[in-house]
Formats: sequence, C-alpha cells, structure tokens
Amino acid sequence: MSLVSRPARLLDPGLCLTLRPMAYPAFFEMYRDAIKNTWTVEEVDFSTDVGDLQQKMTPAERHLVQRLVAFFATGDSIVANNLVLNLYRHLNAPEARMYLSRQLYEEALHVQFYLTLLDTYVPDPAERHRAFAAVENIPSIRAKAEFCMRWMDSIQDLGRLATRAQRRQFLLNLICFAACVEGLFFFGAFAYVYFLRSRGLLHGLSAGTSWVFRDESAHMAFAFEVVKTVRQEEPELFDAALERSVSEMLDEAIACEAQFAADILGGGVVGMSARDVRTYLEYCADQRLVTLGLRKRYHARNPFSFMDLQDVQEVTNFFERRPSAYQVGVTGEVVFDAAF
Repeated sequence: MSLVSRPARLLDPGLCLTLRPMAYPAFFEMYRDAIKNTWTVEEVDFSTDVGDLQQKMTPAERHLVQRLVAFFATGDSIVANNLVLNLYRHLNAPEARMYLSRQLYEEALHVQFYLTLLDTYVPDPAERHRAFAAVENIPSIRAKAEFCMRWMDSIQDLGRLATRAQRRQFLLNLICFAACVEGLFFFGAFAYVYFLRSRGLLHGLSAGTSWVFRDESAHMAFAFEVVKTVRQEEPELFDAALERSVSEMLDEAIACEAQFAADILGGGVVGMSARDVRTYLEYCADQRLVTLGLRKRYHARNPFSFMDLQDVQEVTNFFERRPSAYQVGVTGEVVFDAAF
C-alpha cells in the first residue's frame, strides 16, 4: 500500500497519514462525540432481571429472551470483523480511521455486555455453549449470519478500489452492514427489548441496550456520512443499478429478520406479533433508504408506539452518573424452559 499525503477522494487507494489539513472534519467530530459517550458494562445493573425471568415471565417470553441472547452472542462480533477486514482497509482518511478505531472498541464493549448478559441469565456452562453455537444450529439465526458473512466475503479479495465496479462493490458492503445488519437486525432486537421494558421487565437488559442503541445509531450515522461523502465525490457510482442492489439487499434482510420473528415469537407473546415486527422492519428500511438519498420502498408506518421514545427513557447524563450505583452481575440460577 502506497503512502499518500492526502488523496483526492475518500476511496482512492493508498495510506494517508496526514490529519492536517483535515479533509473530513465531520468524521473527526463523530470520533470526539463517541469519546464523550463512554460507558462500561460494570455500570449496568442486572439485579432485578433474574427475578423477572424466574417469577414474572411466561414460557413464551422466556423463549423470546432465549433467542435474543443466542443472537446477541455473536452479532456484534460479525460487525467487528467486517470493520477490521474491510472498512478500515479502504476508507483512506485518518480521521475516518480514528472513528473506526473507536467503533471497534464499542463493538468489543457490546460483546462484553452480551457475555455478561449470558453469564447472568444462563449460569449453566452447557447452556451457554449452546447459545454461542446458535449461529450454526438455530435456522433463523443461521440465516442472518449467512447473510452477513456473504456480504463480508464479497469484498475480502479486493486489495484496491481501483475501478468503478470495485468501489460500488465496497459501497454495497458498507450499506449492507449499516442499513441491514445494524439498521434492521439490531433494531429488530432492540424492539423486543423495549417491548419487554414497556411491560416493566428486564430493566438491566433495557438499560444496557439503550447505550448499545445509541452506539449503533452513531455507527449508522458515520456509515451514512461516508456514503454521502462518496456520493459528492463520485456521483456516477449512484445509479439505478446501485439502487436496485440496495432494494434487493433490504428485501432479503427483512425476510431473514421476519423468519427470526416467527421463531422468537413462536410461543405466542401477548402484545407482539411477527406481522407487526415485519411492518416495523419495513418502516426502518424506508428510513434507511431516505437517509441514503433513495426512494422509499415499503411505505410502512411504525406499529410500535413504545419505539417512539427509543432510548430516551434510560439514557442519562454521562457526566452525572455514579458508577457506585451499579453492579455487573448477580447470584442465582435461571434455567430456560427450552434448550438452545
């Protein structure tokens, strides 16, 4: 990889090491904002969650949590691998790579959060092993993982973004992980958590999820800012073929997540249906398309009023929090009714 003082465009091959003059200050400000929003897993209080699982939740609701835990076990690790193997390699601006470095830290933090969640909710080692194996053994989770891996592999052999076709291929990977993986798969998972919060259940899970939600929203904002920048620098890449590819990608992602919804809600969870989840996903997909500067495709309305508040309820002022008011884990045992 050749050293360059400052590439003419963000996707030009090379390795730019120069922060001054700064060509992309928006990326640097996103990095600074992310630093201000630092949190730790030790601040999440799971003390009431075990009691909720044991005493307040139906078998169908415990199945929902079981499947969520199984998805969370590997979801952020997939995103982190794509970031390291693909995105960092080709975004040729030091301020963009600074943000990606921070994002990688946040993905690791999310992995730690879900590991702590597993240790708290699933104390039995054999059950935890089955949770981590769900990406291979549970069809609805495997389908989502295969979708992610196919798009991650789609640009792993690209050493340089030298042609228009290669740059379009890179853009599709970036859009997939922002709009589909973080923007649909993760947002679908957040909806289940916030549904339980609206029922007064699993406050520790919902509090930690609120901080993960905010991180993931920032990750999407960064990716979409990259897309906006590339559109300004290379508008010829954004043609009808790209829009068709994005639409097909979203259709497939929604189908995968709808399959997961049918599984996760298969026991009959009062107040939530797989049909409403699909409508919510279509609503989110339209939001992603508009942010990308593309036309709405589904024209769906948000069926979940509890998602209107999103993460506002539990996101506190990070400069006023007292870490001593939180604890990371609890004692006790939780055994789910069904095996992973």
